Amino acid sequence: MLVRHASSRWAIETDYREMEQALGLGDYEGRSYTGFHHHVALVSAAHLFCLEQTLSPKDPATA
Repeated sequence: MLVRHASSRWAIETDYREMEQALGLGDYEGRSYTGFHHHVALVSAAHLFCLEQTLSPKDPATA
């Protein structure tokens, strides 16, 4: 149980670091909550797209 918890924390920290550095999570400089929410939603969608592209098997017939 402890190992599973530690490995899930590592995965979360890795994803957060990728979102912060590669996708610009820390780049928001606005002042409104709605603007921040919009920025985080777009970064999360971009992260989901990158994960889907990384984890999906490549089909040579479609490439």
